[in-house]
Amino acid sequence: MRLAALSLSALCMVPVVSAQQPVASTLLGFSAGNAKNELDLEKRFLAIPDPERMRVSMQLLSARPHHVGSPYDKQNAEWILAQYKQWGWDAHIETFQVLFPTPKTRVVEMGAFRAKLQEPAVASDPTSNQRDEQLPSYNAYSPDGDVTAPLIYVNYGLAEDYEQLARYGISVKGAIVIARYGHSWRGIKPKLAAEHGAIGCIIYSDPADDGYTYDDVFPKGPMRPSEGVQRGSVLDAPLYPGDPLTPGIGATADAKRLKREDAQSLAKIPVLPISYGDAQPLLAALQGPVAPENWRGALPLTYRIGPTAEKVHLELAFNWDLKPVYDVIATMRGSEEPDVWILRANHHDGWVNGADDPISGQVALLEEARAIGQLAASGWKPKRTIIYCSWDGEEPMLLGSTEWAEQHAEELREHAAVYINSDGNERGYLSAQGSHSLEPLVNEVARGIADPETKASVWQRLQAYELLHGTADERKDAASRSDLRIGALGSGSDFAAFLDHLGIASLDLGYSGEDDEGVYHSIYDDFYWYTHFADTTFVYGRALAQTNGTLVLRMAESDLLPYDFAALADTLHVYATEVKALLETLRTEAKERQAALSLNAYVLTNDPKHPMVAPPSLETPPFLNFAPLDNALASLDKASGDYAKARSDASGKALFSASLKALNAQLTQAERQLTSPQGLPRRPWMEHLIYAPGWYTGYGAKTLPGIREAIEERRYADADAQIVLVAQAIENEARFVELLTGELKAVARQ
Repeated sequence: MRLAALSLSALCMVPVVSAQQPVASTLLGFSAGNAKNELDLEKRFLAIPDPERMRVSMQLLSARPHHVGSPYDKQNAEWILAQYKQWGWDAHIETFQVLFPTPKTRVVEMGAFRAKLQEPAVASDPTSNQRDEQLPSYNAYSPDGDVTAPLIYVNYGLAEDYEQLARYGISVKGAIVIARYGHSWRGIKPKLAAEHGAIGCIIYSDPADDGYTYDDVFPKGPMRPSEGVQRGSVLDAPLYPGDPLTPGIGATADAKRLKREDAQSLAKIPVLPISYGDAQPLLAALQGPVAPENWRGALPLTYRIGPTAEKVHLELAFNWDLKPVYDVIATMRGSEEPDVWILRANHHDGWVNGADDPISGQVALLEEARAIGQLAASGWKPKRTIIYCSWDGEEPMLLGSTEWAEQHAEELREHAAVYINSDGNERGYLSAQGSHSLEPLVNEVARGIADPETKASVWQRLQAYELLHGTADERKDAASRSDLRIGALGSGSDFAAFLDHLGIASLDLGYSGEDDEGVYHSIYDDFYWYTHFADTTFVYGRALAQTNGTLVLRMAESDLLPYDFAALADTLHVYATEVKALLETLRTEAKERQAALSLNAYVLTNDPKHPMVAPPSLETPPFLNFAPLDNALASLDKASGDYAKARSDASGKALFSASLKALNAQLTQAERQLTSPQGLPRRPWMEHLIYAPGWYTGYGAKTLPGIREAIEERRYADADAQIVLVAQAIENEARFVELLTGELKAVARQ
């Protein structure tokens, strides 16, 4: 074990408002001398990722459909494995057996109309004609079903849409609903439909959301053509992701599996996606009230709510098979702190050819791995263990990553310091979400990455975007805070098991915002589309590799792991303010509703030609006791301030790496303090009490979810109980940070 004298003047990041290149004496977690060494290492690393290699790799990996269970999916995994080994990584494939249904019967008909349910090949797009290998358009994990009923339009199929339907006096009980994609994760649409009594669900892509209202349709432009369809999973992701038959355990060949009828995450009613070409005759047949203005899409028809005079027949049947998923795991063992793990990942499977989603992210990850391998070949070795993962089975609902994380749960809880995720990647602005103890690190790295189009830093470019296009709060923060805020993580990509279930500090990064994109999860998401309409020169692929690779190197090489608890405390104050404001909003809404009902306002303003039903009265929220939460936040404020001071006071002290090794091992556990083994209400798999996918949003994050969702759903007694639980987790974090502060002071005294 190497002994080193460290000057810790750099363990606090110097706040800056304007973007700048990193200065050797100000790298978060590095002594001045080691910061210089780190920047020299990063300079070598940043020069290696090659856009042309990414282009070649994408063409190979997206050459054929590579969904779960397909021959090319396995072939890609084996090719990726060979690349890791060639670059000097200790790599292997881990295989899991997961439930993955594929369609054998798909019927949507009404009278003489029968939906085509087929995406046609495009002559100029050479891989769009691989019909024998393409998965048909469907929603994975829909149940089998054969239902016939009137059709009702429910807009985006959100909770507020059903409240609006009630105003029209329309119930979906016993009906089939048709909802448009967007504004929530697709699995929420059949979930809410079933809760309201519907017996089937059709989801279509309206051109107002990803079609010709934005740009020309494919192949002339990037947007969804009239027969394009968005595939996708409808597993109940907010409950738990991964194999529905093995919640909480790895889906190994000999795993004990639930019976399919006992798997709670499976959708409850048959659901199928269709194109807007197939949807138009169904929507045109709707009768009843004209839909509200914000329900109207861009098709050339009068949008009505329904029901239809003729009944719609929806028939679905699936092959309910177990299929293998192939996770490629590559490890470079740390030379000094091998028991601290830095994880970096992207998935490799696609719904069809999947060039944008996910290969654009996968090829960037591979370039990072090649560059790190090249550094190692020149004699450098990482201080901590680096693990690169190329996941399989992400598209059906995070299968490969979740099963691997569940299989290795105890090791990960003990050793993992961070999980860094990416998915698809395009041109534009840096998008970063994740654990807020890592927010300063993300900002620091973003200040040192050059934007390919402007040559400014990607931090400067994002700041400029938020100043011009952000919300009021984002504009204020961009103008005044030293760091830009990162977002919160919900679900929808492979970070879920690591953050939500295991409590591992996590990040998800990518570039986007300049390319209109309308081929998501269709046969047209392929190499032809990507190289004509997205990051055509792969320079943002290089930027992604540089950004995430630098994060990996900082986490792997820092003297002290670069968490910042003041950033976490600041963000938690924002979330606490939001839930308090939410309660006041509901209180105001209830009072205004009651006043309107008392004055007979809904009756007096009712149009007899377009009658509406008065909404019900609302319970006035009680005053909740936020004192435990406020007290816990005060404790964390003090603890994070004490930690920052101890870090600063250690400046110039001679510290032994052996002592720092023990402290870093403890630091990996900081995020775990924010979890609870009992999990969230209704979903014990979700153990993180600060971040979670929303029960009725799916991919979208809910922060302080136990409190926030109880208030939203007017379960006020539950909200009071959740305040206590969340406050306890924050108190746990505060005590843990104070313990770390004591350890840091002790290290500095040695």
